[in-house]
Amino acid sequence: MSALARIDNGLIEAARGGDAAALDRLLSASQPDLMRFARRTCTNAEDAEDAVQTALWQLHRRIGTLRVIAAFTSWLFRIVERECRRLLGLQRSALPIDAVPEAALAVEPIPSGLRRDLGAMIAALPEAYRTVLVLRDIEELSAPEAAAQLDLSVEAVKSRLRRAREMLRERLLDAGYWSS
Repeated sequence: MSALARIDNGLIEAARGGDAAALDRLLSASQPDLMRFARRTCTNAEDAEDAVQTALWQLHRRIGTLRVIAAFTSWLFRIVERECRRLLGLQRSALPIDAVPEAALAVEPIPSGLRRDLGAMIAALPEAYRTVLVLRDIEELSAPEAAAQLDLSVEAVKSRLRRAREMLRERLLDAGYWSS
């Protein structure tokens, strides 16, 4: 069992309440699991260390904004994952264009019919579902960030996102874009 899984909810609650000693213990307990995850997620050791430092810094700065204690672990892992993706994007953009293999540049465009239909399907979703889908899947906000922006609980955001994806999947199936 990981150290993050064994963290006492009381410790998280104390850190949320401003207890500096609890926050220090929380930072120390979180680092090993975050580092293991970052090593698997990031492309190199330096990026993994940077991603973990970013997550720990966010934990230090924003622990008081965490609404649901049960979301603590996924919140931290999401920060690390997003930071790894951001760092990978920086690496890719730093490569000179002639250093990128030609096959990597040959991205097949989304067929215009599918793009048009998908846009119409998303627009036809009920507003509550469409808004959550756009924030999470297009703007790539985390569930806590989307919840804060929409003044909803994280659970409500996750539930609406799951339902929005189901509706979209059903509409794509009905339109014949893929088979079940």
